[in-house]
Amino acid sequence: MLKNNSNIFERMMSFALEEGCKNANDLSKRLGYKSPEKLYRLERDATAKPSADILIDFSKIFDNANMNWILTGIEPKYNSEPTENINPYEEIEDNRVPYYDVKLTEINSLTAMEEKPDYFVSYKPFNDCTAYLPVYGDSMYPRYAAGDVIAVKEVKNKSIILWGEAYVVITNENANEIKAIKIIHEHADEKKVILRSSNPNYKGDIIIQKQDILSLYIIKGKITRNII
Repeated sequence: MLKNNSNIFERMMSFALEEGCKNANDLSKRLGYKSPEKLYRLERDATAKPSADILIDFSKIFDNANMNWILTGIEPKYNSEPTENINPYEEIEDNRVPYYDVKLTEINSLTAMEEKPDYFVSYKPFNDCTAYLPVYGDSMYPRYAAGDVIAVKEVKNKSIILWGEAYVVITNENANEIKAIKIIHEHADEKKVILRSSNPNYKGDIIIQKQDILSLYIIKGKITRNII
């Protein structure tokens, strides 16, 4: 039986054991890892946190697992229905947020995405978001590094911008069809905005007209992946 103060690894193992795994080594094989060291590291150190890759792999293998329970310990332990019986649109209505493993250059609007999400994430602090996306490149380092996963929420009213915050910005051809993560700063001309990278190696501001922004998504948070 799990302790009241169980950690993420213990909850993962508890779920895996109920699903027929014998031990951490067996779970590692189910996840497709060549070595169980990733899991043994978590077993040895109760304070260690699994990487986003491990959580993603786990959710794919055990699609009936409630990942919110895995992360927080808050019941229920299982999804109310098997994933294959749930319509993707019903999952979004159930506050689960889609993850798209795509580059920003491949999309025009997250709300009009034709691609099927790779999976859905249920994490209460970000359940009002529009989507989860991977970060590519290092123009926003150290704020966001390549391999991070960001949770983004669509901005309905583009006239209201939180200056100094990071956004996913998608523009029209008048602004060279920019599709990037940038920090938005106020411009002296209220009809314009300044886009800026956080990496000092990417110097220079990009100034665009507000009206040329097609889609705008504020970044509410991120998941950092450990390279192990």
